[in-house]
Amino acid sequence: MPSTVVHAGFALLLAAGLLKGAYDRRALALILVIVVLPEADTLAGPWIDGAHRALLHNLTIPIVVGVWLYWDTHHREPDQSWLRRRWGEWGVRVAWVALFVHLFAHVLLDYAHLEGINVFYPVYDRFFRLEGEIAISTSEGLIQTFVDLERADIGAGGTTADTHVANPVELSPDPEPDDPLLLPIADSGWQLYLVCAGLFVAIARRFQDRRDA
Repeated sequence: MPSTVVHAGFALLLAAGLLKGAYDRRALALILVIVVLPEADTLAGPWIDGAHRALLHNLTIPIVVGVWLYWDTHHREPDQSWLRRRWGEWGVRVAWVALFVHLFAHVLLDYAHLEGINVFYPVYDRFFRLEGEIAISTSEGLIQTFVDLERADIGAGGTTADTHVANPVELSPDPEPDDPLLLPIADSGWQLYLVCAGLFVAIARRFQDRRDA
């Protein structure tokens, strides 16, 4: 499972490429807060079954926020837009980038690991996972196993009632009092690579900005 550090490293990469004209410490700090915020649903685990990967790991939240952002920044006059009046064009760009980073650096990254995410929670309680492969075969042509068209299987799993994704707050569905607390950083080579790449790009971008100033 990607750790919070991995999500943050990926977020730094995306922010460096997308924050044109708005790349500064405030923007990076805000984006890092937003990208790690979904992990807070682990705290609700002891009281809400299957809270982790459901309560804040879903597409319902970014869809609602995205619709509001589009309405506020595209369908309202500039002097009526709440975001523009409060934060200007800097705020508009950072808000859209933060939404994109939240979606791709956290939610959809978890969509491809372990039990996936509860995609439309709380509107529809069902976990989905992105699992499969795409290849081109000389004998069979294009092969894809992400969606089983014959069975209409798109990676659906269980619900919050019967799905538990281990996390530092709840290591197992029925944790014991003496279970050790584990705070993961990187549990595979590609995750450590992503963390280091994100840090490198953030530092390199900082030096570039100083040189161009």
